Amino acid sequence: MSRTKKAVVTILSILFWLILWELLALKLNSKILLVSPLEVIKRLFELFVTGEFMKSVLFSAGRILLGFFLGLTVGCLLALAAGRVKVIRALFSPLISAMKSVPVASITILALIWAGSKNLSVFVSFLICVPIVCANMLEGIDNLDPKLKEMSRVFKIPLWKRFTGVYLSQLLPYFRSASRLAIGLCWKSGVAAEVIGIPDGSIGEKLFESKVYLETADLFAWTLAIILLSWLCERIFMLLVGILQKRIERM
Repeated sequence: MSRTKKAVVTILSILFWLILWELLALKLNSKILLVSPLEVIKRLFELFVTGEFMKSVLFSAGRILLGFFLGLTVGCLLALAAGRVKVIRALFSPLISAMKSVPVASITILALIWAGSKNLSVFVSFLICVPIVCANMLEGIDNLDPKLKEMSRVFKIPLWKRFTGVYLSQLLPYFRSASRLAIGLCWKSGVAAEVIGIPDGSIGEKLFESKVYLETADLFAWTLAIILLSWLCERIFMLLVGILQKRIERM
């Protein structure tokens, strides 16, 4: 399917769900239970022009992305170490499996005890990111073509060219997949943690207040903001990865 057709299908799918949402809101006729998509967009623009909106976005985004980048770094390093040393792999394998299975609520409560509410989303995002990145990168390392590695040694290809031509080209798809999945989950789990910990000035605090005061329009508006922020962060990060890849390949 061409890009144009894919874009048309995506737009039509979004329109279908928006129309269905609008009809359901009209049927229920209750702004507490469900507000229309137009009201949500209007409320989002109203929130956007306030100073509190940007403060909350910067507060949460800064901490969630910090947790993501820390998790990305540790996950990659752990995968490289586990791929080369079997003892490290055996030691960390049960821990990584446990981290993937532990509920976000349990992680959040532990984070509240260890790190406090202010840096809650950093800790939770980090713990969510590490096992995803480590597992994906380790799978990529396990699936490296041994013939290409042997060929690079036989022909004495320089270490940097070996890294970019043999290892990077094969591991990059796994890295992209892990990053795309992790950044979305970091936003979801980070904000969910903030709703539990309620740090001052966070997006989670705004969601909690929307629930307490039955401000359904605010709840949907902040949720839409989170979806857009997650999507934007993903797109920017993938773009940067693509640019970095091209520069490395030219060296």
